[in-house]
Amino acid sequence: MSTSASGAATLARPPAPPRAPNRRRGRLALLIGGLGAIIVLGSAVHLTQGTSSLDTLDVLRLMFGGGSDDAAAVIVESRLPRLLAAIVVGVALGVAGAVLQSVARNIMASPDTLAVNAGAHLALVAVSAFGLSVPLLGAAGIAFAGGLAAAALVLALSGTGGTGIVRLVLAGTAAALAMAAVTRILLLLFAQETRGLFAWGAGSLGQNGLGGVQTLGPVVGGTLLLLLAMSRRLDLVHLGDDHARSLGVNVGRIRFAAITLAVVLSASAVTLTGPIGFVGLAAPALVRLLVNVVPGLHRHAALIPVSAAMGVVLLLGADVLLRAVIGSQSALEVPTGVVTTVLGGIFLVILARGVRITGRATEPPAAGARGGVQAGRFRLILGALVVGGIGVLAGSVLLGDTNLLLGDVVNWVTGQAGPIVTNVMENRAPRVAAAFLAGASLALAGAVIQAVARNPLAEPGIIGVAGGAGLGAITMITLVPAVGFWAQAGAAGAGAALATTVVFVMAAKGGFASERLVLIGFGVQAVTQALITLLITLTDPWNETKALTWLAGSTYGRSFEHLVPMVLAVLLVVPLLIRARGELDLLSLDDETPRVLGVPVSRSRLLLMVGGVLLTGAAVAGVGVIAFVGLVAPHATRAIVGRRHARALPVAALLGGILVCAADTIGRTVIAPGQLPAGLMTAIIGAPYFIWLLYRSRVRAG
Repeated sequence: MSTSASGAATLARPPAPPRAPNRRRGRLALLIGGLGAIIVLGSAVHLTQGTSSLDTLDVLRLMFGGGSDDAAAVIVESRLPRLLAAIVVGVALGVAGAVLQSVARNIMASPDTLAVNAGAHLALVAVSAFGLSVPLLGAAGIAFAGGLAAAALVLALSGTGGTGIVRLVLAGTAAALAMAAVTRILLLLFAQETRGLFAWGAGSLGQNGLGGVQTLGPVVGGTLLLLLAMSRRLDLVHLGDDHARSLGVNVGRIRFAAITLAVVLSASAVTLTGPIGFVGLAAPALVRLLVNVVPGLHRHAALIPVSAAMGVVLLLGADVLLRAVIGSQSALEVPTGVVTTVLGGIFLVILARGVRITGRATEPPAAGARGGVQAGRFRLILGALVVGGIGVLAGSVLLGDTNLLLGDVVNWVTGQAGPIVTNVMENRAPRVAAAFLAGASLALAGAVIQAVARNPLAEPGIIGVAGGAGLGAITMITLVPAVGFWAQAGAAGAGAALATTVVFVMAAKGGFASERLVLIGFGVQAVTQALITLLITLTDPWNETKALTWLAGSTYGRSFEHLVPMVLAVLLVVPLLIRARGELDLLSLDDETPRVLGVPVSRSRLLLMVGGVLLTGAAVAGVGVIAFVGLVAPHATRAIVGRRHARALPVAALLGGILVCAADTIGRTVIAPGQLPAGLMTAIIGAPYFIWLLYRSRVRAG
């Protein structure tokens, strides 16, 4: 039997080589043909969608030389530019994502996660804000400079070794948040000069004629050809630096050239349509998932064009879906990037569940403080912070568009102040108290979430809790404009609870690794931000300032009524944290140690997470979304007093309150009588600190 089998194998061997390449080429050709057919079909459907009365027959008549001049004008001036923009931008983002993933050797790399889109967007908004008028190619050059600077920063922090998936996402998120904060400041300060850029900032395919596509289409095409010419070298760089160098490839030069060309593609896309989210991540990631099924797809000569086609399919499909669901008229107001971000965020959550995880996030140096300080030194630190907090509160009350004296405050407290002082204090005192309470609440929530998730990089904003609270509040404000504050606060709490549930359920199904939790939270956060943009553009597109102020975290117009949810949350949660301070120490280590010591891990984790959600929801309801406080304050606390939560929690609360209160004061005074929201100031302060933490941790790891 073995002889017969051997003979059969010998006979079958000669024809095998010709069939294997044919089979490989056949699968690849089938994939390319399938994507091409989808693009052709989607383009045909896309041309039939619009606000005019043109239907499929009118389009067909025009294609075959018939039809009226009016129909031709509609197609050429409106529908064809939108279609071509989708094709050009889909190609640009798909290829840019594929190249960045290869160079970084990280499937999470993309124009979004490397903050390329955020950097390009900031550069373009800055040009508009300061009234500079530049031609389209000049705008593309400005976007390129901003995007390249952002990519260089993020790659410097995350590395290109393929192991820093969470580090790359977090570094990109921190950089993007800081740039988005500056962008929102410009949008608020220069509302007239930048009107309409809020919706455009989410990515809109609407075009005024063919001029933009005719100018930037050749740029994208030429860049694509250059990358295809580099495909062999990109294959070698993706395999490893040593292997590539042994074959004579200058790895540094190829990597720099590839990143530069990828940023050119991303900048061209942002200039043409605004930053369209997640296409640059999802398109090449989907293609890479097919590598084992389609032989030869791993080579960049095939990977690059297939990623380009996949990018077109995703973007074109999102635009067709958008106009089919909400109608062509409404679709004029809704950025297509909102749909791609929602779909891309969902895809990221799914991808995060399957990505290889190391099991525990690398702790930045501030989180790695061992032990703690002596009791006497701790009391000294706590006393200094109390004094500092009182000083910041006093300064916040005295400073603003109208400066006061301590005597004015004393007179107001005793009821002897004049009308001017009374009016100032009645507006300023609740704002100062709201800022301090919100900062303390978010810092406590961040410390709890980091301990429960056993991830020093988690915080209410990054894992989606703040985004869920913001979505709940904005939904209530937008759909029911006359709603009372308590309904708004309840909606914020419900949104935070829902987002937390989604994140932790999805992370638990994937093994509850701490890195996976952060990735899933990042996806949920992106989806909530996209849905907020959708709500604003559908219901009140011309009142961007209201939404921007809320999303930026502002104490403007706060009254003592707005303090009640935060006070109640603190009164409910702080006793819980005091009782559970020892459990927090144990839960931050692992699951086994607290179980051995009799701690009900699941119940304690759930109860503490509920406390963190309550604090976050109350803070968002009171002052809006404030970034980085829940991350920076616990990190700084551990660096000062160590990991023991009995000491860390009060210090974190004081640091958080001081940070937000100081940020609010700066925002009220630096451009008085104008004002900058506190959340933007904390992002500008907190993001560089977090970036420094990531840099220090990479240096120590190296």
